[in-house]
Amino acid sequence: MSEATVSESSIPQQRLLVTEIPGPRSQELHARRQAVVPPGVHSVLPVYIDRAHDSIVVDVDGNHIIDVCGGIGVMTIGHTDASVVAAAREQMGKVTHTLFTMTPYEPYVQVAEYLAKYASQQETYKTLLVNSGSEAVENGVKIARKFTGRPGVAVLEHAYHGRTLLTSSMNYKAVPYAAGYGPRAGNIYKAPNSYPLHDGLTGAEAAARTIAYLEKCAGAEDLACLVFEPIQGEGGFIVPADGFLPALAEWCRANGIVFIADEVQAGIARSGKMFAFEHFGIQPDLVLTAKGIAGGLPLAGVTGRAEIMDKSQPGGLGGTFGGNPVACAAAVAVFETIERDNLLLEAQRIEATFSAGLKALQAKYPAIAEVRGHGAMLAFELTKPGTTEPDADLVASIIDFAAKQGVMLLSAGIYNQAIRLLPSLKMTDELIADILSVLDEAFAAA
Repeated sequence: MSEATVSESSIPQQRLLVTEIPGPRSQELHARRQAVVPPGVHSVLPVYIDRAHDSIVVDVDGNHIIDVCGGIGVMTIGHTDASVVAAAREQMGKVTHTLFTMTPYEPYVQVAEYLAKYASQQETYKTLLVNSGSEAVENGVKIARKFTGRPGVAVLEHAYHGRTLLTSSMNYKAVPYAAGYGPRAGNIYKAPNSYPLHDGLTGAEAAARTIAYLEKCAGAEDLACLVFEPIQGEGGFIVPADGFLPALAEWCRANGIVFIADEVQAGIARSGKMFAFEHFGIQPDLVLTAKGIAGGLPLAGVTGRAEIMDKSQPGGLGGTFGGNPVACAAAVAVFETIERDNLLLEAQRIEATFSAGLKALQAKYPAIAEVRGHGAMLAFELTKPGTTEPDADLVASIIDFAAKQGVMLLSAGIYNQAIRLLPSLKMTDELIADILSVLDEAFAAA
C-alpha cells in the first residue's frame, strides 16, 4: 500500500475530539515555540498539526479538525492529494534544483503552458515563476513599470497584497503589516473600492468615483498599473458591484495603464472558475497567482500579455528558487487534478450548499449582515443588528467557539468584521452540514 493510500485511509473525513482544543501536547509545543519564535510570527490557532488529508487536519493530540481555512486558500484541492504527493516524490528523485535561469527543465514550461491556456483564449500570455504571492506582486509592478516607463501604482481600498516593503505599502491596512517598519514605498495611490454593502453604489457609480480620485491624486499619465483583487481576500471577500471592474479595465486601456489582477487568493479554481476575473467579464493584462497553484509547495507566477512580458531584458527577471522543479511538478498535478475531477463544478457545488446554509443562519441571526463570495471563497459579515457597524467581538467569539468544537475558521476585513470560508474543493456535503451546525451553536451561545 502506498504512503498516499495509507494517509487517505487513515484520516476519516469527519470531526473528532479526543482532548480539549488546544490539547496538552499542543500546549507543550506552544511553550517551546514561544522560546524560539518571535511573536511577530503569529498563529491564529495554536494547535500543532501532525498530519492531514483532504479537509481534515489531525493535531498532535489526535483531534480531527475540519479545516475551513486551508492555509489561507492554499489547499484548494485538499491536503496530501495523492496525485500531488506522487508527482512531487517522483520529481525529487530526478532533480530538486538547477536554477531555471541556468539550466532549464520541462515542469517550469508545463506550468507556464497551463497558465497561458487559462489566462486568455485570444492572446499569447507568458509566465515568470517565483516563490510567493508577495514576490508575484513585486514582479508584476516591476514588469508594468518597465513596460510603461511610469512609476505610479494604483491599488484599492481594503486591498491586501503582502508583507514585503512594496506590498505592505500597497496594503490598505497598515496594522500589523507596515506600521513601525520604517519608510514605506512611494508612488502608491489607494483609491476607493466598490463595497456594495456599505457604499450603496452601482458599479458604474463606484468606478466613476475611483477614476476621479486617481485622475486627481495620481494623474493617469504617471500610473504604471492598477493592481486589484477581483474578489478581495484579507479585505473581507468583498465582491464588487456589477460593472465596476469592466469600467476600470476600459479606463486603464484608454490611458496605457497595465491592469493587473491579483489572483493569489481567488485564483486556481477557488471561485468556481479557474480565475476569479472571469466572473466579471474582464481580461487583465497581467495575472498574479500563488497559494493554491502547487498543492502546498511554494510557487507563484506572473502571467501576462507577451508584449508586456517581453519588454524585460534577459537577466532582468528570475530568482534562485523561482519555479523550483519539485514545486512545478506539483503544480502540473494540481492542474491535471482540477481538469480530471471537474473541480470547477465541485467549487460551484460547495457555493450552492454553503450559501444556502449560511443564508438560513442569516434569517435566524440578524447579526449576519451579508453572505457573499463565489465558489469555495465565501464570507459572511457580522454587524451590530440594525446598523452597518462592524462587530469584531462577535466574530472573535464565533471563531473561538468553533475552534473549541474542532472547526477551524478565520476572520477577514479591515475591522475583522467577516468570517471567511476557504474549504477544499473536495469538502463533502456532510462536512459542510457539520460546520453549519457548529456555527448555529456558536451564534446561539453568543
